[in-house]
Amino acid sequence: MKTIHLLPLAGCALLGHSVQANEFLKRPNIVVILADDLGFGDISAYGKNGIETPNIDRIADEGLRFCNGYASSSTSTPSRYSLLTGRYPWREGAQVLAGDAPLIIREDLPTLPKMLKEAGYVTGVVGKWHLGLGKGHVDWNKKIVPGAREVGFDYSFITAATNDRVPTVFVENGYVVNLDSEDPIEVNYKKNYPGEPTGKGNPELLKIKPSHGHNQAITNGISRIGFMRGGKAALWVDEDMADIFLDKATNFVKEHQKESFFLYYALHQPHVPRVPHPRFAGKSPLGPRGDVILEADWCIGEFLKTLDSLGLSENTIVIFSSDNGPVLDDGYEDQAIEKLGEHKPAGPFRSGKYSSYDGGTHVAFLVRWPRHVKPGKSEALICQMDLYASFAAMLGKKNETKDSENVWNALVGQSKRGRKELLLDACGNNVLLRQGDWICIPPMIHEGYWVAPMESGRLKITQLFHVKKDIGQKHNIAAKYPGRVRAMEKRIREIRY
Repeated sequence: MKTIHLLPLAGCALLGHSVQANEFLKRPNIVVILADDLGFGDISAYGKNGIETPNIDRIADEGLRFCNGYASSSTSTPSRYSLLTGRYPWREGAQVLAGDAPLIIREDLPTLPKMLKEAGYVTGVVGKWHLGLGKGHVDWNKKIVPGAREVGFDYSFITAATNDRVPTVFVENGYVVNLDSEDPIEVNYKKNYPGEPTGKGNPELLKIKPSHGHNQAITNGISRIGFMRGGKAALWVDEDMADIFLDKATNFVKEHQKESFFLYYALHQPHVPRVPHPRFAGKSPLGPRGDVILEADWCIGEFLKTLDSLGLSENTIVIFSSDNGPVLDDGYEDQAIEKLGEHKPAGPFRSGKYSSYDGGTHVAFLVRWPRHVKPGKSEALICQMDLYASFAAMLGKKNETKDSENVWNALVGQSKRGRKELLLDACGNNVLLRQGDWICIPPMIHEGYWVAPMESGRLKITQLFHVKKDIGQKHNIAAKYPGRVRAMEKRIREIRY
């Protein structure tokens, strides 16, 4: 395999071959595709498991498949915060946000898109946001500031929050899409507006029944979290979301094909409510959850075809991952549990979303860059939070983050070594430590949301696992290794405080 050298030039770095030091190559384009609530076992590249994902598998087959890739948190907002800022989420108290929450990323913080902009990239985000917008009470009928632009994105087409929360509208470059000024939007997370139907009070209006929560404002026949009125022309149709996001993502690439670009393509699948386009409804034996995974896989295939057709595939780094582990019943009766069969969404790992066990944060992590990365498998420990420092190293830029580590050589298959240790954020202000092949889960505050049949993993006792020997974390060996427990709990305190 050829060695990749970093050759800083005019504030950035170009890449050259070791045997031809004078041959300079164009900066690679960078695309991060982030799924939502997708499990390690939901991708057939990590083992045949009841569902086929040929387009995601293409990224794996043509690139590096990481076996120890992590999101920084077992929930969405914190992990997305870390991906973009290179900081542990608990430094900002990042937790799952309401749909009307203010922007959680401080405007003065360095971010991945800001750093790439400074290096000459045009930056864009398409899809799920869920990092807050505005400074306090948001007026959805005017330009919403601060938002994605203040974080570093030149272009943005995003959901206001997430697809199970109001307002159920798209926001493009700070403005609600298709908003009629004669029908202003109002949002309230404390009380309903007079005369507005809810899932709890008007179940006859629903096409999907809530299983817990999710019984407030109704849009598109689906009850959500939070109350809303107005903005009828701006409301999205869930069945069309995937196509709309794909169209915006491919258009961004087409418009900037002659520039170096960074695209954060944040899928909304398979997050609830799981409402696939009719083309995919009923196509999976796993029910709607499987259907939307097939839909997401198709979208990725179409996006890759766009790169191919424009001649961009060879020099575009495509990274695919998920914001956290899988969840089944997350608020709607969609038969995710009943139709599960033998499928294991988290693969070999224990539990899933919200959990302190490995299924909560141990996710798919694929890297494809045909010009430089040889296909294969890597055991290196790597985290989404490390993208900032790694791309900064590639470009000869300073790492201005607090927690991101440069794992560039592992990212491109030049080294088997990644991180030595990683602090992971579990739900409810709890943290745990992976150090080599050891995971220590200290006694935890038994708070934070979780749903059956997932296990929260938050116990009043210390848990210690050797995950190479016990990948399913079935045997707590803390009593057998008290010295290691003390050392790892001490290290947790050092990193956190």
